[in-house]
Parts: sequence; C-alpha cells; structure tokens
Amino acid sequence: MSWNFSLILFVALVITGLVWALDRWVLRHKRDKDAKRPWWVEYGASFFPVILFVFVLRSFIVEPFRIPSGSMLPTLQSGDLILVNKYIYGIRLPIVETKVVPIGEPERGDVMVFRYPVDPSVDYIKRVVGLPGDEVAYLNKRLYINGKEVPVKRDGDYFEPDRVTYTAQYIEDLGEVSHKILVDKQSRQDLRPVWRFPYRENCDFRIDGIVCRVPEGVYFMMGDNRDNSLDSRFWGFVPESHIVGKAFFIWMNFSEPGRIGRFH
Repeated sequence: MSWNFSLILFVALVITGLVWALDRWVLRHKRDKDAKRPWWVEYGASFFPVILFVFVLRSFIVEPFRIPSGSMLPTLQSGDLILVNKYIYGIRLPIVETKVVPIGEPERGDVMVFRYPVDPSVDYIKRVVGLPGDEVAYLNKRLYINGKEVPVKRDGDYFEPDRVTYTAQYIEDLGEVSHKILVDKQSRQDLRPVWRFPYRENCDFRIDGIVCRVPEGVYFMMGDNRDNSLDSRFWGFVPESHIVGKAFFIWMNFSEPGRIGRFH
C-alpha cells in the first residue's frame, strides 16, 4: 500500500510540476496582464509546491505508518501511528527503492518497517533479530544468537485487549537494546514454514523450534509478541532491498493519547 501511494504521489508531482512549469515559462507570457489563470492551471500550480514538499519529506526523511495488529505488543499496539526514519539505513530512489547513498545498516534490536517478502505491496513491522552471518535459534521459546542465549528477565504480566488475556512479560536484552516481549508459556506454536521461501535450506525446523543461518544481504525478523506474530520463522528472510526504514516515534493513538511519544 505504501508503494502504491508513493506511485500516486509521484504521478501527481509530475502532472502538477508540468502544469507549474508550463504556466511559468509559456502561458503567463501569453495572457493579458489582468487575465485570470484557467482553473486547471490555478489548481495545478498551487498544489505543486505542497505535493513536492510531501514527496520529498515522505521519500527521504520520515514516513507515517499505522500499526495494524498486536504482533509487536507490548512495544507497539494496534492503532499506534508511528514515524519511520527513511534515511538512517541509506538514501533510496523513490518508487524503485534502489539505495544510492549508503549511510548505515540495520542493527540487532532495531524495530524496522519493510515490504513483506510474500507480498511486497504490504508493509510489515518487526524487530531485527538476526543480521547477515548470524545463527538464530528459537528453541523452547528461548532465543539464541550465535549459540548464546539472549538474556531475559521476568517483568510481570501484560493484558492483551484483543485476546482478552494476560500474557507473561519479559525484558529482553538484544544487542544494545533492552525491550519488552510477551511469551505465552502455555501455548504451542507450529513453526512449520507457511511458504517455501528463498534460502529455506538455511533453516532447520524442529519439534521444539527453528534454527536458521542468516545469509548475506538479508535479515531475520521477529515480533515482540512472540506467540502471536507471523514473522521470519514462517515466511523467511527480509532482503535488504525491501527495507523501508527504522520506526522511532509514536505520534498519535486516537484511542489512547497517552501513548504519544512513548516509543524511541
């Protein structure tokens, strides 16, 4: 949906830009001094700078997204409106999404928006768990990176409004990031892959979980709501070309305004 909107915005920019240029360099010199501009020129020329500003802001600086589900609870909840940093991982050409200026790379623990590998027209948001070259294991509901268990500490229970239930909450130290996760110790999650994804041979699906070696150029993503997240455990890795940006700020939640500014 984000890609479709970007294309629509680009088309609008081109059309209004052509109208603005045509009026500035041709039509205005042919009109009488006191004559009004035709309505299509008036609207096109007036909207051009506004659309240009939105296009540049959205393509290269920040882009708004709405959280559609509870897969990132308790960090993000359904209805959160967030901002995504578009340039932190490098500047990309609009529409084609080709990186032209490398700036940085995703780090373990980042909350990242990306185009869903199964359907690139859909935007997804998950946490970066595995970097290229990492071995990621999720066994018996415990996360291991390169053979070392990721530290977690019990942090009470969290009430999930969508499921109307309390779920065990933990604080997980993933790289340089400490964040909260939800783990339902009572449920069993079938981790068999939903699709035969690229580099499927790098993953070993077991009764107690999954072990994957992350290839170069891709990332392993997981939701913070570990038992209610459709993520890399099911559909595979996220290619670098699918990255949209890093989520960093909740700017609005109409149902719960107190959440504004909580995320970083």
